[in-house]
Amino acid sequence: MTTDPDKGTAKSRYTQLEANRLPFLQRARDCATLTVPYLMPPEGMTAGKTLPTPYQSLGARGIRTLSAKLLLSLFPPNTPFFKYAIDDFLLQKLTGQDGMRGEVEKALSARERATVDEMESAQMRLAASIALQHLLVAGNFLLHVPPRGRVRGFRLDQFVVKRDASGNVLEIVVKELVSPTVLPQAIAEAVKAEAAKTKGAGSEDKSAELYTHIVREHDQWSVYQEAGGAKIDGTEGTYPIDRCPWLVLRLATQPGEDYGRSYVEEFLGDLDSLEGLSETLVEGSAAAARIVFLVKPNGVTQVKVVSKAKNGDVAVGNAEDVTVIQAQKQADLAVAQKQAQEIATRLAYAFLLNTAIQRSAERVTAEEIKYMAQELDDALGGMYALLSAELQLPVVLLFEDRMEKNRQVAELPKGFVKPTITTGMAAIGRGIDLRNLRAFTADIVQTLGPEIAFRYLQPTEYIKRAAAAYGIDTGGLVKPDAVIAQEEQLAKLEALIQNLGPQALQAAGGMGKEVVKGAIQQQGDNGQAAPPG
Repeated sequence: MTTDPDKGTAKSRYTQLEANRLPFLQRARDCATLTVPYLMPPEGMTAGKTLPTPYQSLGARGIRTLSAKLLLSLFPPNTPFFKYAIDDFLLQKLTGQDGMRGEVEKALSARERATVDEMESAQMRLAASIALQHLLVAGNFLLHVPPRGRVRGFRLDQFVVKRDASGNVLEIVVKELVSPTVLPQAIAEAVKAEAAKTKGAGSEDKSAELYTHIVREHDQWSVYQEAGGAKIDGTEGTYPIDRCPWLVLRLATQPGEDYGRSYVEEFLGDLDSLEGLSETLVEGSAAAARIVFLVKPNGVTQVKVVSKAKNGDVAVGNAEDVTVIQAQKQADLAVAQKQAQEIATRLAYAFLLNTAIQRSAERVTAEEIKYMAQELDDALGGMYALLSAELQLPVVLLFEDRMEKNRQVAELPKGFVKPTITTGMAAIGRGIDLRNLRAFTADIVQTLGPEIAFRYLQPTEYIKRAAAAYGIDTGGLVKPDAVIAQEEQLAKLEALIQNLGPQALQAAGGMGKEVVKGAIQQQGDNGQAAPPG
């Protein structure tokens, strides 16, 4: 246990940086109140208190839908979201021969799958799902990728951060509440002494404040942990500048700000208006549905008869003596209902809900819905750009380093390959290329006609480009050019035999026999490769 009173403690540094975080934290709590309150609870929230419940569920539904779309786009299941790009010069230098790219790419593909499997075992997908929900609501989240074990996450009210003018992280302080029993004995005694000093003798905290301080120093990161005002021995360490396991995530950035902005904040006005209108409609409908009977005080009908009469009973009285109170607020509630529907429609577009793209009409084509859905997905491009740089790529590098240190994969030569993200913005780019390819070929066929168009277009090249846009491996799926040429020769030979008879095969000589022999062998290979029916 060591202390450094001249430099100050991590706790004091956390307190200093809290003031800059306050407006962002309050804004995040306002956004959570109207969407998913438990993502960012109010200040002072404890287990014995109840979270506020919104009157509308559109905000929560939008967060669930949008976070799921982002998760599936950034971390698609059962497939790597990155690919290793090989440096051709280094490949030639290391292998010393040509034609090795295929073998190297095969080995790197196995490494990609192993990295994704390691992420799954560390529950990276679960942590990413929680992180995306927090980014949409609060705009900030902290991920920790340890050398072993599960990936952890921290809310905005659990950490502070300091950035430079370019947005690079300079300092992070994390605050956790842990049981004193998990701390070293000397630190636990220091925590107990600090509690006695601040809360009086005899007091004992059930949880201790554990601070983790990460600071950027020149070309590396330094880290240590502290509790009870004392540094914990054995927690000091350093990280390479590009391998810091503490990832401070943002959804939207503004120059000069240490913290990010959330997606919900952009539509907070509509959410607040919808919340007020929903509250009015719920309470107004409840008041309008209330039934109260009034009986004339000097009428012949008795109050007791009206109050005790059951459905179908015969009672003595005058119908004019009994009236029912009506709120007469149907017109007012109709105005509120119409306005609420308009706001809900705008928010449905904002949160990319599929119900927003289907217009109210008798005939809505599937192509129209598909086009609008694609437009909604393209709107995520801005989010993908930042998340690719601050989430996906650092996660790949950290898990690579983690597996190399644990001897799960071999260490690659420095500069030999670099991971490139293939989802998010890259996927949108491939989708745009595919749409342009379809539009171009359709325009050519429509303008020149199919017969003339296919004299200039190559179907095999179209298949290759479409498969690349979809990210599909065509190995074993699309016939090679050699097989197609052989099948064309066989078809011509069969047509010749059909027209001229069997003697045409003899006239064709050795070429015809070789074609037939190759075709029979090819069909036999295909039959062996095909699975049993």
